[in-house]
Amino acid sequence: MKNVHKRICIAVCMATAAGTAYAATATATPTAPQPQKASSLLDVDYESGTPDSGITGLTTTHAKAPDASKVVKGGDGSSYSISHKVTLDDPDYVSDGAPRSESANNELKTSIVHVGDVHRYEFSVMLKDWETGKGSAGDIIFQGKHAGGNKPSFYLMAKRNEIAFRSPLLDLQATVVEDFRDYVNKWMRFRIDVRWAEDKTGYYKVSAQMPGESGFTLKKTYTDVNTFHPENPTTVGYIKWGLYRPASSTAAGDPATRVVQHDNIRVIDLGSS
Repeated sequence: MKNVHKRICIAVCMATAAGTAYAATATATPTAPQPQKASSLLDVDYESGTPDSGITGLTTTHAKAPDASKVVKGGDGSSYSISHKVTLDDPDYVSDGAPRSESANNELKTSIVHVGDVHRYEFSVMLKDWETGKGSAGDIIFQGKHAGGNKPSFYLMAKRNEIAFRSPLLDLQATVVEDFRDYVNKWMRFRIDVRWAEDKTGYYKVSAQMPGESGFTLKKTYTDVNTFHPENPTTVGYIKWGLYRPASSTAAGDPATRVVQHDNIRVIDLGSS
């Protein structure tokens, strides 16, 4: 009898287990695909005390002046930042044929731009002892550049007393900071999200965080734009930060010398956002 009872118990237990397994299988639902998480592709904080921030391959200025690009004490919450200086009408402050001094990530393969990428660019900037010019030209302080000498996809520029976002190939321009004069010698932070597309599925989202603010404020959004413009025959791009004065002129009343500092430059992969 004991053996019979044991066989009955085993059968019942096996049936119960099978039923439970079937119920679990029958009620399970497919797991929804999870969006790809954001990941950091580049983080430049200059805490190494060197112009390349201790990152092998980070491009620095080609201008000959020793102070065209240098690390200085004091940053946005850090010990050091990078200073770029340009003096108009002085050949020692000419880099690649133009009055500029910039750093770039064009040699860093993990953070350069390809068609289909969705990237976030963040950086802190200080307009050092900045004078408001009388001319209408803007001095570029950050740009998303198409490779091969092509025009930039976008840039931020200080123009008179405002900071503006511009996409020259799409003829788009918007004021991001209406009047920066109260923020001279103070750290401002900007964020630009870009979906890099050859068709009209791209976008720009521009945000700013002024001194004393606890977070970013969205300033301007452009959607349904081709951020890789067909006028630029390339599928690769990169970012540059520093000072580029392509149209400034002392004859037009622009200050001969300008200095800008940058810190905490980040490139973040937003995945499929």
